[in-house]
Amino acid sequence: MEEVKLLGVWSSPFVYRVRWALTLKGVDYEYVEEEDVLFNKSEELLKYNPVHKKVPVLVHNGKPIAESVVILEYIEEAWQHKPLLPKDPHQRAEARFWVKFGEDKKQNFFRFYKAVGEELARAVKDAQEHLRILEEHLGEKKFFDGNEIGMTDLSFGWMAFWLEVMEETAGVKVLDVDSFPRLHARIKNFKEVPGIKGNHPDPS
Repeated sequence: MEEVKLLGVWSSPFVYRVRWALTLKGVDYEYVEEEDVLFNKSEELLKYNPVHKKVPVLVHNGKPIAESVVILEYIEEAWQHKPLLPKDPHQRAEARFWVKFGEDKKQNFFRFYKAVGEELARAVKDAQEHLRILEEHLGEKKFFDGNEIGMTDLSFGWMAFWLEVMEETAGVKVLDVDSFPRLHARIKNFKEVPGIKGNHPDPS
């Protein structure tokens, strides 16, 4: 019998990427919550991810896979039904490009969260410049990769549930609806997808 286990923490958008992918694929899995991933890592986590010692880690039939984007690619290959990448090779390459864009620019998106004073203003401007690139890429599509939810949307899932919390904490508005109407529409669509709706941390 196939064994699928996911090690994670409840608050991580990178863990939820994997949870969403497994749910959308209809893969049954055991979720193991790490109690204290910063100061008291479990023996299981240290065993399965001895290099980075962080979540998420997917364990499939006893074999671990680490790093959320690598895990998404693995899930796509291991369970090929309900694909998360387009069929067309060029469109698949484009989707991977935008996933990598998000990974390469994480600091640009998140830096405002802990910035203060003049640095906060610069960080907000930087985040908005990168969000504007995504706004233009989205165009009139329902989701980043087309009219069906895909891997790019999962990789930017933090935008739907974590960004607002970061904005409130920092006391700024980064993704305002007037400047980014397409991204706001995509977030609304994303939140309504079965498997995403109700499957996210409670901000309260």
